[in-house]
Amino acid sequence: MVKSSNKWFCVLVVCVSVAALAGCTRATGTALVPSGAPTVRQSSWIRPDAKKKPLLYVSSALTKDVYVYSYGDQKLVGTLTGFSLPYGLCADKSGDVWIVDDGAQQIVEYKHGGTSPVATLSDPGEYPEGCSVDPATGNLAVTNFYSSSGNGSVSIYPNASGEPTTYSDSSIANFRFCGYDDKGNLFADGANNSSEFALAELRKGGSSLTNITLQQKIEWPGGVQWDGKDVAIGDTDAGIIYRTNGAGGKVKGSTTLSDSNYVNQFWIAGKTVVAPSQDGGDVGIYAYPAGGAPSKTISVEEPFGAAVSRN
Repeated sequence: MVKSSNKWFCVLVVCVSVAALAGCTRATGTALVPSGAPTVRQSSWIRPDAKKKPLLYVSSALTKDVYVYSYGDQKLVGTLTGFSLPYGLCADKSGDVWIVDDGAQQIVEYKHGGTSPVATLSDPGEYPEGCSVDPATGNLAVTNFYSSSGNGSVSIYPNASGEPTTYSDSSIANFRFCGYDDKGNLFADGANNSSEFALAELRKGGSSLTNITLQQKIEWPGGVQWDGKDVAIGDTDAGIIYRTNGAGGKVKGSTTLSDSNYVNQFWIAGKTVVAPSQDGGDVGIYAYPAGGAPSKTISVEEPFGAAVSRN
């Protein structure tokens, strides 16, 4: 069995093979609802005054919702509902937030502080985990962990619309996350058939992925993001973010996220980094690149991804 960030991957694989015969459910226990959220499940909501502030979006793999917090004081100001299985998040330079819905095989766009989708992109036959928007072109990259036909891939939607161009890599069986640098190059991580870390780059204007040997052992691929100077790559199991020069694979430094537990997709926002701990049940806000113990935490049941949106 290939290791996956999705704790229910084994169940999902079984479901794929027997879906025609029976439904598939999973036991999830009792969800812990964030403080300040309505006690009765309702449609998406957000406080009107929240739209004027920087917002932190956090997806929950358990409740299947995306929680919205004011980034300054980490107070809950809204909840987006209606997802099948929200995973990775990304934001563009306009503050629009893209939410990867693995269960629905879709990527959904919300305006900063909005409660209704403004666009929905289809990713048929794929099971997406992460995304990134190229600030120069507006292209949206989506990493697919696997597909209904086999290995995963990277899908690029030109100007975040229409049908994607899909790229595969024989050295990467399962893609996890991706990030554009300041020159329009895309970096994507994942795992090979032996569940070992793998990294690839799609050069700006390129037609194929190029494999990169990272000069650092990573237990399990985590988030990928340009931090303004370097490509930041996370080790989900270790709770460490490494900074690399990209194509050369040289590691320039690291950020240890103390007290974290299984960090999938982090989000770097200037001098801080938001790191959801899926197994820990909280979202830590750390100094970046210093790391150490979190300065603040937010309780969210099985948080998966995070993104900061600025209006």
